[in-house]
Amino acid sequence: MSVGLPPIPSLGEEDPNHDPGGTDLVSLLLDEHRAIDRLRTAVAGEADPARRRAMSDVLVAMISRHLSAEEQYLYPAVRAALPEGADLARAGIRTDRQLHAALAGSPADAAGGTPEMPAAWHRHRQFTESELLPRLRTAATAEELIRLGNRAAIAEEAAPTRPHPRAPEQPPWNRVAAPALGLVDKVRDLVTGRTTYPQDLSPSPGEQRRDSSGGDR
Repeated sequence: MSVGLPPIPSLGEEDPNHDPGGTDLVSLLLDEHRAIDRLRTAVAGEADPARRRAMSDVLVAMISRHLSAEEQYLYPAVRAALPEGADLARAGIRTDRQLHAALAGSPADAAGGTPEMPAAWHRHRQFTESELLPRLRTAATAEELIRLGNRAAIAEEAAPTRPHPRAPEQPPWNRVAAPALGLVDKVRDLVTGRTTYPQDLSPSPGEQRRDSSGGDR
């Protein structure tokens, strides 16, 4: 397999061309980039300090989970599938480390990080979308990309919700450390009441008014 995944066990003659279900890795990461940018815009435009803080917490958690999944599955796949993959993966990890550093230690009401965060996010997104994902989509099979997408989505559920600039960045150690760090983060989130998913954010005053009036008519 071009991305280093073990072959799927044979299902016999009844289903010789097994097609795993799920979202492929490229589509998954692109969708997350767009979702993160939408939330970044919303945080920057939020006037209420408490809601801005909660939205910023969610933004940091979304980016942290996203970076963890990339380091566990995108970069190893790039290394395995592309002749220049080792150099590309190293460059991608550098953008991750810069983004982790920009997120770490940020004020609670900042727009998802320190003042360096927007530039660090832009570099990460631009490099991933222009240099990594198109090449990987060409080199890997559709089945491989779906299997990678499924693994990345599962990894994100156990991933850290806060930046960890010093965490291991390559398998196998990051696949061991990420769930452990994620567990610690989730305990902290529970104790402090920190929100980490967009769907768990309380509705804005405007949304509450629309709901109380029966929605938009």
